[in-house]
Amino acid sequence: MSDALRPRLGTRTSTVRATVLDAWATRRAWWFTATARTRARFARTFLGSFWLGLSNLLSIAALALVYGTVFKVQDFNTYVVYLGVGLVTWNGISAAIGSAPNLFEHNQAQVHNTNLNPIFYVLEEWAFQLQTFLQSFALVLLALSWFQHDLVLNLVLYGWLPLLNLFLFLFWAPTIVCLLGARYRDIYQLVPIVLQLVFLLSPILYKKDNLGAMAWTANLNPLYRVLSPVRHSLMAGEVQWSANFVILLLNIFGLLIALRWMNRERYSIPFLI
Repeated sequence: MSDALRPRLGTRTSTVRATVLDAWATRRAWWFTATARTRARFARTFLGSFWLGLSNLLSIAALALVYGTVFKVQDFNTYVVYLGVGLVTWNGISAAIGSAPNLFEHNQAQVHNTNLNPIFYVLEEWAFQLQTFLQSFALVLLALSWFQHDLVLNLVLYGWLPLLNLFLFLFWAPTIVCLLGARYRDIYQLVPIVLQLVFLLSPILYKKDNLGAMAWTANLNPLYRVLSPVRHSLMAGEVQWSANFVILLLNIFGLLIALRWMNRERYSIPFLI
């Protein structure tokens, strides 16, 4: 490499803008490999990726019957939609964060043997989780429309901003978790425990009022704060603009933090895994 090129390359690879440009330049590659993973996952199955939605529907049906009886819900149709939208959204968040701690270890050979920017592997995982969530979400929403007919219309008219917030969160939060996981192996053990505790403390299977004196935990729960606007916009047919714009600002802040950290750790990652 010539001396004339070295400073230019050094400057580009040390900026967040360069990382964003690398991500954009490789967009077709990470989207395609994520799609290939989804196809490979259901290869030689009769229903293919429909299993994503079906497995969620079966879980929703079982939980709605059990918890609908336990909580003695008055309006079962509303409860099924409440639980269904909440559970499929939670599953998307949980899968994205749960797979993050060992993301670079799963791609260890490629990280060690290629000079791809590590943001590629993060984006590939984000695309995979996004595709998985959207396929599940679409089928669940269609099925739940039998109980509440305006769900799809509400999704189009009011769900776009909460979903945008969800998609941004699904990128930056797992990115921070996978960077922590690369440096501290305790994260592998800690994340599943934290996710389980957060799920139990989140009003997904039950109403927020059921938390009683512990209701404040839902307000401080970042995962629930992202999930709740999605469910509210679909079920109530309205957007909580102020809350969603605050979440959007926090997402932009989180995105910048994640990109800056990823950029700083780029050259350390091969030595950490």
